[in-house]
Amino acid sequence: MSEAGVPVSRVLFVGLGVMGLPMARHVAASGEFELVVHDVDAGRAAEFVAADPVAAAGSADVVVLMLPGSDVVERVLVGDGLLAAVRAGAVIVDMSSSRPASTVALAERAAARGVGYVDAPVSGGQVKAVSGELSIMVGGAAEAVERVRPLLETMGTTIMPTGPVGSGHAVKALNNLLSAIGIAGAAEVLTTGAKFGLDPKVMLDVINASTGRNQATQVKFEPYVLSGTFDAGFALRLMVKDLRTALEIAEDTATPTPVAHAVVEAAAATLAANQDPGADHTLLARWIAANAGVDLHEATQRAAKGA
Repeated sequence: MSEAGVPVSRVLFVGLGVMGLPMARHVAASGEFELVVHDVDAGRAAEFVAADPVAAAGSADVVVLMLPGSDVVERVLVGDGLLAAVRAGAVIVDMSSSRPASTVALAERAAARGVGYVDAPVSGGQVKAVSGELSIMVGGAAEAVERVRPLLETMGTTIMPTGPVGSGHAVKALNNLLSAIGIAGAAEVLTTGAKFGLDPKVMLDVINASTGRNQATQVKFEPYVLSGTFDAGFALRLMVKDLRTALEIAEDTATPTPVAHAVVEAAAATLAANQDPGADHTLLARWIAANAGVDLHEATQRAAKGA
């Protein structure tokens, strides 16, 4: 177990990708922690104090993991020996989008060594990671959660305890499923309207002032879909991973999810058509529109020109 009430001062941050790099910058900028980092790409760590993670783990109060998913988390903690190097009384904070079952199993292994374990996945994408305004869903024992809260508050503005360890990752996967459903639904509606002859931008404005609005229509469609840029900062391959995790939760709980299954199939088909690892998750909207012979970006441009 973690050392309740003992302040966190030394932090090891592993994983400096699209999300992890700005998050680590906020930890460093706070001036509240002695921070060391590690990434497989040494260049990403150049602005920080970098260290071998296994060597640094023994003196860390908290080990933060911001990795692609459970497979990598398991490899780093178990395969590479990081968990065995973490000192008793420290806390591991997995901010990756991991599978709840894997998280629970790793937490049990950590507890056997006297190490706390908190799952703290984030929502808000690259934009909120850069601004330090992430929403963070936190699962774990109350004393461990409260001990790492000051650290989490350097990266996010909304810290939401969700229950026991694994619950944060479950909520994150289900949230991302609902987000994808929002993208898919909005894409179908705008595509139908475009085929009818409506201006997608006008439709979007009406929807955002009406009951059909959702996070996708309000935040993603104009800057990333109608613009044709498809660069919201969250990889399509990671979204599909999260959606499959959400379906596993539904299957494990015997919950019928016909809508979710249809959206996950569409997302998987989009991924199959876009193999670039950096392909953005908003491409789901383009795939749905293309199935109807519509390009929402082109339809928006034509409407703007009065064609």
